[in-house]
Amino acid sequence: MSGDQVDSMNPPSRPLDGCLVVVPAFNEAESLPAVLEDLLRELPGAEILVVDDGSTDGTARAVPDAVRVLRLPFNLGIGGAMQAGYRYALWTGARVVVQVDGDGQHRGDQVRKLLGPISSGVADLVVGSRFLEAGEYEQTATRGIGAAALHGLIRILAGQWVTDCTSGFRAANRSVVKTFAEWYPDDYPEPEVLAMALRSRFRVREVPVRMNPRLAGKSSISPLDAIVYMVKVSTAMLLDMLRDPWAGAQAGDSAPGLGRPPLPRQRRARAGHEVASRAEVGS
Repeated sequence: MSGDQVDSMNPPSRPLDGCLVVVPAFNEAESLPAVLEDLLRELPGAEILVVDDGSTDGTARAVPDAVRVLRLPFNLGIGGAMQAGYRYALWTGARVVVQVDGDGQHRGDQVRKLLGPISSGVADLVVGSRFLEAGEYEQTATRGIGAAALHGLIRILAGQWVTDCTSGFRAANRSVVKTFAEWYPDDYPEPEVLAMALRSRFRVREVPVRMNPRLAGKSSISPLDAIVYMVKVSTAMLLDMLRDPWAGAQAGDSAPGLGRPPLPRQRRARAGHEVASRAEVGS
């Protein structure tokens, strides 16, 4: 059997440092072994979880025994895969969750940069930015224009400028994990979730990181799709203004500054049962 399959009835013990690295993967069998080797080498003691998002290429079989696998029965997209990871983190008691994509762009030696502001207590959500400092990363003109538009929209809606709102290289503390486990955008969630986190008064910080080109496969967003992506995400962020930011009560813990009471004990118990029941194990 490849990887250590998740037992939905008996959650594993929490790693000593409480750090969970979630790797959402859809048909990443070619690049995943190198990604996981890098993480295991750079982050000894951290738990690593691959969320196999309904892959059809044997992604789960590419996972070594030292890494756990949460197999989804069908493809949910990056948002659904990450929410599954956050629910697993809530269930197992992880104190911080790091998102690392399975395509090889995110480097294990950069993860500690994300953890620093959380460990020092100055941030709840940390984003690894490709553009905070001058580097070698390049993007197409169309993507650059679209990203700039999204950055501006986040500034207008949430009051904070970010340099890399589409980066999926992120770390979240326990309060954010509880919130993301309750609700997370389904489709291309990175800019949308940033705007919502800022509106919820979570402390969001960026740190400069280096990223690699994809090791294999093709990006889910082609240059021709960039404009459609920008319009779609912008519309979602505008519609989000019609709803309250996450209520900390919905996640069983008050989010910073919201001042709402926690869930009644009975409802919290049902929420915990739902987390456990949704930890689907693939064969």
